[in-house]
Amino acid sequence: MPQPTNLETARSVETIVRAQGAIPATMGIIGGRIKIGLHANELEHLADVKANPNVVKVSRRDLGPALALQRDGGTTCSTTLMFAAIAGIKVFATGGLGGVHRGGQSSMDVSADLPELSRCPVGLVSAGVKSILDIGRTLEYLETLGVPVVSYGETDDFPAFYTRKSGFKSPWRVDDPKSAARILRSQDQLGMSTGAVFAVPIPEDYETVGLKLQKAVEQALEEADRQGVNKWGKAATPWLLKRVGELTAGKSLDSNVALIKNTARVGGQIAVAYSELAKQAGQQSSPVFQPSSPDVHAAHERPSIQPESASFKAELVIFGSAAVDITAQAADSNSSLGKHSTSPGAVTTSLGGVGRNIAEAAHRVLSGISQPFARSTLLVSPVGNDPFGRLLAEETARLGMRADGLLSMETQRSAVCNMVLDGTGNLIGGVADMGIIAALPSDVITERLEAHQSSIVAADGNLSEHALRLIVQSCFEKKIPVFFEPTSVPKSTRILPAIASVLGRETEDIAPVTFSSPNLIELAHMYRTAGSEPLELTSHEQWWRVIDKMGLGSQFRMELEHLARRDACDSTPAKGTLSFLLDQGVAQMAVNLLPFFQHLILKAGEKGLFTVFRVPATVTQQSAWAYERSNARERQVIAQSRDGGIVVFKHYPAVALQPSDVVNVTGAGDSLVGAALATLVQSPGAFLNPESLAKLAARAQQAAVMTLKSPQAVSPALSTLQ
Repeated sequence: MPQPTNLETARSVETIVRAQGAIPATMGIIGGRIKIGLHANELEHLADVKANPNVVKVSRRDLGPALALQRDGGTTCSTTLMFAAIAGIKVFATGGLGGVHRGGQSSMDVSADLPELSRCPVGLVSAGVKSILDIGRTLEYLETLGVPVVSYGETDDFPAFYTRKSGFKSPWRVDDPKSAARILRSQDQLGMSTGAVFAVPIPEDYETVGLKLQKAVEQALEEADRQGVNKWGKAATPWLLKRVGELTAGKSLDSNVALIKNTARVGGQIAVAYSELAKQAGQQSSPVFQPSSPDVHAAHERPSIQPESASFKAELVIFGSAAVDITAQAADSNSSLGKHSTSPGAVTTSLGGVGRNIAEAAHRVLSGISQPFARSTLLVSPVGNDPFGRLLAEETARLGMRADGLLSMETQRSAVCNMVLDGTGNLIGGVADMGIIAALPSDVITERLEAHQSSIVAADGNLSEHALRLIVQSCFEKKIPVFFEPTSVPKSTRILPAIASVLGRETEDIAPVTFSSPNLIELAHMYRTAGSEPLELTSHEQWWRVIDKMGLGSQFRMELEHLARRDACDSTPAKGTLSFLLDQGVAQMAVNLLPFFQHLILKAGEKGLFTVFRVPATVTQQSAWAYERSNARERQVIAQSRDGGIVVFKHYPAVALQPSDVVNVTGAGDSLVGAALATLVQSPGAFLNPESLAKLAARAQQAAVMTLKSPQAVSPALSTLQ
C-alpha cells in the first residue's frame, strides 16, 4: 500500500483486533532483528518507505540474509507463519494468501506461503487467494500438502480477494469463530504440524466493484505477460497490484483496505474463541502463563485439574521438581566473599529441578528422533503463583515443551535454589527452597495417571514419600513401568516405603519399581537402608525367594572377578580398573536390590555406566540375552537363574572427555536419565536385546557429555541425538 494508507491501515487493523478482545502482534524485521509485536515508532519506521526505501520484502528464503545484513523488512505470509509458530500464536490475519502462479505448471513458480502452511500449526485468515494467481492449482497444491481449506461464511464458495466467489469450492465451511477454533484445537490434539486456511470473503458492499476490479486484474496479467513481469519473481506481485490500482483509479486500494480489516476482525474473534477452548481444557493457548484464579485454590490448597488437560496423550509422564536456579559468583578469584557485605560478580538465572531437567532432556531427544514424539513428554510439577512460577511456565513453553503439567499453587512459593560461588567457582553456600514439591496433591497424581495411561512414568526423589507411594501403587496395579531417579543420597531412600507397600502383592518375577538410576554412593545408601530398621526389606519373604531363584554362586563370583580386572576404559588406563565392583561391594549391593528394582542403571562417572537387571523366565525366550554368555572382553556377566530367568551385569565405558571440555556439571546426570527415558519410550523392550541396550547406554552417555560441555542444565544439542 502507498503512504500514508499503509500506516493508517496497520493502525486500524490493530484497533480492530483489540476490539474483539484479542492482542495484535504486527510482525516485521528492524535492523536485522525479528519483531513480534511492533512498537508505534517501529511501525512508522517500516511504513515510511520514502525515508527508508531499503525496506525489503522478506520471504523464508530471504530471512537469513536479511538478519545477517541487519536489514529492515516486511514479512510475507511464509515468514509471518514461521514467527507465529515460534511464538505460540495460533491465528494470523492477512489480506491474500500466495499460491501457484498462472503458468506455474511450467514455470514452477509457487509461493513459499503454501509449504510453510504444512509446517506451521497456525490458522491463516485471509480473503482467499489473489485472483492474479491460479486459484484452482493453488487449492490442489494445498490438498497435496494436507492443509485444510475452510470457507468462513454462509457458502462454501472460495473467495478470490476482490470478489466473494472464485468459481471454486472449499472442501469445508464454518460460519462462526468457535467452529473455526475447534478445527485448530483438533489439529493440536492430534499433534499435527499443519496449519489451516480460513477464507473470508470481502464484505458484500465491495462485491460490485470487485467484479470490475477483476477485469482490471485480467488486463494487468496480460500486460505482465507481454512485458515479462511474470519472470520478476517476488517483485511481480507488487507490480501487478500497483497496476490494478492504476487501472481502477484507486478503487482496488479501498477494497484492499476493506478486506484486510475484515480478516482482522474475524481473526481476532477466532483467536479469542481458541483461547477460551484452551482454558476450558486447562492448557495454555500460547507460551504466556496465566496462573489459576484464587478461588480455584479455596479448597484443599490445590488447582482444579480436569482430564481434558491431557487431551493429547503423553507417552512419558514425569513427576518431580521444577525450580529456578539462581547462581551468584564473585568476580575476583583471589578474594573470598566476606560476611555482612556484597562483592562484585555475576548473577545468573536458569531453569532447573531434577524432574524438569529430565523432562527437557527427554523432550529434546524425542523431538530429534521423530516429530510425532514432540509432545510425548509431560512434566507434572507444582509451581507458585509468583514471578518464578510464571518464568518456569513461560520458559518451558518457549522450549517447545508442554506446560499443561505445571500446577499453580496459590499460597506456595515456587522452588528456588540459590547458590553462592567464590571467584574460582567453588560453592560457598546457598539456600534451596524446595518445599512446594512435597505439596503435590494426591488427586492430581491420580488424575494425571488416569488421563494419560502412559507407557512409562518417572519420578524424582524430591517428591514426598506419600507421593512416591501413590505413584508406585497406582502404576503397579496398572502394570505401567516406573523409573525412579534418586536425586541425592538423603532422598534416594524415599522410594523404599513405596516398595514395601506393594512387595509380595504379586509374582516376584516383576519388581515393584522397573528402573532406577543411582550413582554408586546412592546405591550404597539405598542398600544399607533397605536392610535396616524399620523397613528391613532384605528380610522380606519375597526378597528371599527372588535371591534364591537367582541361584548366583561361585561361578558368578568368578566371572565378576574376571570383569573386575579389566581397565575401566581400554583407551585410558589412567582411569584404573573395575576392581571397585568387588572391593567396594558394588556388584553385591546391586544384585541384592534386584528384588526391588527390575533394572538398575548405575552411574559411575569416569568409570562408565553399569546396567544390572533381571530377565524373567516368562520372557527369556523373547530376549536375545538367552543366547549370550559371560565374556570379560565384552564387559558382561550373564547368569542363568534356577527358574529359567537371566541376570545380566553389563559395563559400558565412559565417553572420552577432556577436563578442559567440562563447562558445567549441573544436569549431566539428569540428561543421562532423560535420554534413557526417551529411548525407552521409543523402544520399550530395549533391555531385552544387547544391541538396543547398547544404543540406550550410548545415547544416555552422549547426552551427559553434551551437557557437561554446555553452560546450560540441559544441552540444546540433545535434539541432534539419534
